[in-house]
Amino acid sequence: MTILALEFSSAQRSVALARSGRVLAEASETGGRETHAFGMIEKVMASANIGRAEIECLALGLGPGSYTGIRVSLSIAQGWQLATGVKLLGIGSADCLAAQAQAEKIFTRVNVVIDAQRGEFYLATFEVSADGAREIVPLKIVSTSEIKSLAAAGEILVGPEATSQFPSGKVIFPQAAMLATLAAQRTDFMAGEKLEPIYLRETNFVKAPPARTMAA
Repeated sequence: MTILALEFSSAQRSVALARSGRVLAEASETGGRETHAFGMIEKVMASANIGRAEIECLALGLGPGSYTGIRVSLSIAQGWQLATGVKLLGIGSADCLAAQAQAEKIFTRVNVVIDAQRGEFYLATFEVSADGAREIVPLKIVSTSEIKSLAAAGEILVGPEATSQFPSGKVIFPQAAMLATLAAQRTDFMAGEKLEPIYLRETNFVKAPPARTMAA
């Protein structure tokens, strides 16, 4: 299967193209809110000499992370599926980071940390070995002080912002190439309208006040 992977959940945005589990081309850019998504897509397809009609599946990093970046990749995927019927797969960026820790041979308990803003972090814990990465504590939102306690206890911290407040952490960005590798092992395809960013906060809506009647 030919897979185009889009990972836009962190400050390092990346695109990769893989076929039969082998990554053929990849491109990335770092910094700023702007994402040159189509430029990177065209670059990897040209590098691999593969046309759009050959793409069988789009794999997306669903975060948590940059809400804007994830929405960009979702919009591209939804439009692509609407136009061509391509298969879509959504994969959590924490799972991608754990797989990358495994690829870097960090064989121990690994805490994936991702900035959640508001003085908080997303945290998921994995047991990483040569055989794979097994989630042992599901993704949740915790305070910065809880992450500092993990660091003080000698726990391994990895993630895009792992060193922002925790000097002992290791910076790892979720990569589209790893996303494509993970997608090649899965078949849980979804319709575009059912894919949503991983966002653990409860959504709160503020009701607008009733309209005022202006005196004549």
